[in-house]
Amino acid sequence: MAILKQAEAGSTVPDLCREHGMSSASFYKWRAKFGGMDVSMMTRMKELENENKRLKKMYIEAQMQADVIKEAMSEIL
Repeated sequence: MAILKQAEAGSTVPDLCREHGMSSASFYKWRAKFGGMDVSMMTRMKELENENKRLKKMYIEAQMQADVIKEAMSEIL
């Protein structure tokens, strides 16, 4: 977030990337994702991403369980 703020304040991207040891591609990727956000918005986005990962994992586990049950039922019948 601080790097993006420095860029908004007028620092050049190559200078910032050199200073922080990152590529310009990473900088532009961050700017596309986080540009215009404040810290609370970024925190909320991270929370939502984590929740989404948790829900995807739950879905995969439920789907695997359903597949196992279907397979067991087909062997019984």
